Amino acid sequence: MLALAELVERVREYHPAHIDIVKRAYQFAAHAHRGQMRKSGEPYLAHPVAVAGTIADLRLDTASVCVALLHDVVEDTAYGSADLEREFGAEIALLVDGVTKLSKIDFLSKQDRQAESFRKMVAAMARDIRVLVVKLCDRLDNMRTLQFMSPEGQERIARETMEIYAPLASRLGFADFKNELEDLSFKYLEPQASASVGAELASTAAEREAHIAQVCRQLASRLAEQGFAAQVQGRPKHSYSIWRKMQERECEIEQIHDLVGFRVVVESVADCYGALGVVHSLWTPVPGRFRDYVALPKPNSYRSLHTTVFGPGHRRVEIQIRTHAMHRVAELGIAAHWRYAADISGGPDPEEAARFGWLQRLMESQAELKDPAEFIESVKTDLFQDEVLVFTPKGEVRAFPRGATAVDYAFAIHSDLGNHYAGARVNGTVVSSSQQLHNGDLVEVLTDLAAHPEREWLDHAVTARARSKIRAYLRLQQRRKSHRLGRELLSREMQERGLSLPRLEKTQPELDELMGRFGVRRPEELYVRIGYGKLKPQEVVEHLTRTQSRRGYREPPRAIREGRLESFVRRVTGRGSHGILLNGADDVLVRYTKCCNALPGDEIVGFMTRGRGITVHRRSCQKAFEADPERRVEVTWDPKAKISRPVKLHVTTASGPGILAAVEQTFQGQGISISEATCRTGPDGRATNTFTFLCSDLAQLRDVIRDLQKLGGVVAVERA
Repeated sequence: MLALAELVERVREYHPAHIDIVKRAYQFAAHAHRGQMRKSGEPYLAHPVAVAGTIADLRLDTASVCVALLHDVVEDTAYGSADLEREFGAEIALLVDGVTKLSKIDFLSKQDRQAESFRKMVAAMARDIRVLVVKLCDRLDNMRTLQFMSPEGQERIARETMEIYAPLASRLGFADFKNELEDLSFKYLEPQASASVGAELASTAAEREAHIAQVCRQLASRLAEQGFAAQVQGRPKHSYSIWRKMQERECEIEQIHDLVGFRVVVESVADCYGALGVVHSLWTPVPGRFRDYVALPKPNSYRSLHTTVFGPGHRRVEIQIRTHAMHRVAELGIAAHWRYAADISGGPDPEEAARFGWLQRLMESQAELKDPAEFIESVKTDLFQDEVLVFTPKGEVRAFPRGATAVDYAFAIHSDLGNHYAGARVNGTVVSSSQQLHNGDLVEVLTDLAAHPEREWLDHAVTARARSKIRAYLRLQQRRKSHRLGRELLSREMQERGLSLPRLEKTQPELDELMGRFGVRRPEELYVRIGYGKLKPQEVVEHLTRTQSRRGYREPPRAIREGRLESFVRRVTGRGSHGILLNGADDVLVRYTKCCNALPGDEIVGFMTRGRGITVHRRSCQKAFEADPERRVEVTWDPKAKISRPVKLHVTTASGPGILAAVEQTFQGQGISISEATCRTGPDGRATNTFTFLCSDLAQLRDVIRDLQKLGGVVAVERA
């Protein structure tokens, strides 16, 4: 069993910060599992420690290491999620809870499509990619000790591993995990075939090693002659992949000539193609066996050039050519993009992760994600999206997430095509913008120069690129309207004071001084700020008047009236009645949006809205992305304010007597009265219940959710 000191040292090598919490998690797990034994006779602690060691080898953050150590505590000991949250914080407790829920799923699938359905289920359940990575490492360790299970248990676990976890490892990009999981499953599902392949490989091991050495020597020498700094490696393919080829080709292992794979690792993308030329000049390529996964990455972001040549002795040789960065992704998948520094919390490095095709598409809409938590939130579902393949009129194949529509297709082809989208023909038939695409569809976009993106398109678009382009157009329209409104308001105010806006626009010194006073670079920015309500036209006119008159200037009557009105509103409504502070001031008009219903404790952002004051969203609200950043203002909760906000919870329950009564008692136990409830029972017998109630803050909401999740019969609890 891995000792605490060794585990700590592994983590310290790449992430020296927060080592103490790893020690505490190890000690907590040892205490919680004391006296428990595995079927192998080892202390149960050996399992979570082994999982933590694998997580450390992947160089994931300390939170992931702690979750690996604690992942069985809630399920197998007397400790609950509340205990973990008290000891280690909400993040680790929620991650452990996610792993626990995955552990409770009973996998009885026998077909690949059910494995695909599992991906969707995981995407919906898991709130954090790290949950899935820890669960994958958990399964890997269980497979390594499967020999101690009963034959029935071995077959059941091996089958779900082959059908569920190996494809999941592939989707995450963990190539070595996938290979080992397949080989271990193969051993228990097809024991005779596994033993036969293993024996054949063992009997020819010496010959194969000599062949590897010969190919590596010749290829490395030729690459060096051509000036390439390249690493050449070769290794035997894993047993299951060989057996699968035997089944597909209906042949014996002696007829499989590509039992070894070779890898060339170079410095740059250009070197990949240069090295390919060297390979093809050294040995004759096999026709039809070249694949360019550099220009066209696989769905899991794997990138390499693949070619097969007739090598020494006219034996087929499969060669992969990739850069060092591509190699890290191929070996470690998403874990290749975790970053560490003494002063930075662990998480995926967005700059490195941008090499992922799917993440690059996300970044087109969100520019750059520096916060690891934001990165994880952005990709948690995109990583597991099933894909559909459709054809362009020219016969090119395009991949889209399942659920994509012709709107997504149009923006994927070209921004102009999307911006002037007027409809689409799918397989020759005109379809609506909401119709989803399916595998094999032939899509043709219809355009009109007068057409432009509509807000309703956001209801149909699912890809990050399409949504970001639609939002950009809508924000531009908002900005243009605010520009016109702001200029009109300023012109009207200036006319009342005997000033001329057209004359000001022609007087560059005065205009420059004015822009400098209000911190803008162009007059258009000044008008936009006025149009959005972030700047009062009276303030601009007062400054102009003082500048032009060069003499003292009393407060304008309008300013006095407005000041008195604001003071009166404060006295009537009471200090901090809205619970929001803008630059420390509480006398602001606030409107909470219904799309996200922010609670005290939520991270929030405000947007200036003319006539409505400040509109408050949760920072993660999708609607907030549609607003022009120019309107954004930083707001905070007023700690002195006592407010309650309406909240909705979706509670999914199994069918059975007394469940709703128990749910109601849980709300009452928190001192909460349900103001509205709707209940619907689906064909599967489960009920989807939506409860609306007033809540004081995020902490109270978390308490309610935690208590509901403990109830028997409650399947899922989610904030609307």
